[in-house]
Amino acid sequence: MFNTAAAPVLDDRTYNLTIGGVVLYGVIINALMCYYLAPAISAINPLVLIIGYFALAIAGSVITYKSDSPLISFLGYNLVAVPVGAVLTVCVQAYDSSVIAQAFILTAVITGVMLLLATAFPGVFAGMGRMLFAALLGSLMAGVVCMIFSFTTIILSWVIAVIFSLYIGYDWVKAQQYVHTLDNAVDSALDIYMDIINLFLRLLVILGRNND
Repeated sequence: MFNTAAAPVLDDRTYNLTIGGVVLYGVIINALMCYYLAPAISAINPLVLIIGYFALAIAGSVITYKSDSPLISFLGYNLVAVPVGAVLTVCVQAYDSSVIAQAFILTAVITGVMLLLATAFPGVFAGMGRMLFAALLGSLMAGVVCMIFSFTTIILSWVIAVIFSLYIGYDWVKAQQYVHTLDNAVDSALDIYMDIINLFLRLLVILGRNND
């Protein structure tokens, strides 16, 4: 992962634009899937969808992080983005278009703010890694408990939304610490992309609950 042997180094602007472009590409792919492929994806057996999601997403992540080739890493990125788009397509059908639009806009705003804060205060975000991981692990365990006992709490959704908001800044700072190669840009984009998707899903839950 993040091997830099014999890889050409990009200037800061090109490196960061590449990260942003790859992230935006994934978001656009997901949006197109939600808009055009909803009937086809909804017809897929839920169990098949879930199994396919985990199989492809895990395989894509491994390919992306293990490969030193930007093209192969980008292939792995697509293997993550496509099943994520399928899951998103199913999830958004439970919400009104106004809620989806609000969640999308709020996600974009939070992402922009986190990137600005991370750029201005990199030292603050760089030290958050262990804290964020522990908080996310605790939240996931709390989510499992909620699932077992069949109850939900909006507070947990807020906590997870805050965690992934901070993860956007943390992963941006982390990306800047790697050698600025094209492969590292793709690898870093996958981290930030997943942060954004998870934030969007949490905001959907929060805004959807507020509109009930």
